[in-house]
Amino acid sequence: DVQLQASGGGLVQAGGSLRLSCAASGFTVDHYSIGWFRQVPGKARLGISCISTTDGSTYYDQSVKGRFAISRDNAKSTVHLQMNSLKVEDTAVYYCNAVSIGAGPYWGQGTLVTVSS
Repeated sequence: DVQLQASGGGLVQAGGSLRLSCAASGFTVDHYSIGWFRQVPGKARLGISCISTTDGSTYYDQSVKGRFAISRDNAKSTVHLQMNSLKVEDTAVYYCNAVSIGAGPYWGQGTLVTVSS
């Protein structure tokens, strides 16, 4: 049974940091491209970062580039999103997603990040 479990959200002041984790069960993360998305109420879910399955290349939306860093721990089948210099506009529910050729996409349940001013 394939599952993704996102965790690590919480309340933080602007300028602070959080680290989100996306733990996979039923598959290994190095065989999938893993992405982080976020969604605020009333708006579409948007992709902000991903790490590829082929060579571990990472990609970032311009809104988070230079502040967020995605990484993969194959031994723990977990992908992390380190979020630094958080801004109020980063407030959202964050989701992780896994996709591979012929499999997925699979979604985690979401974790809420609230950044206060």
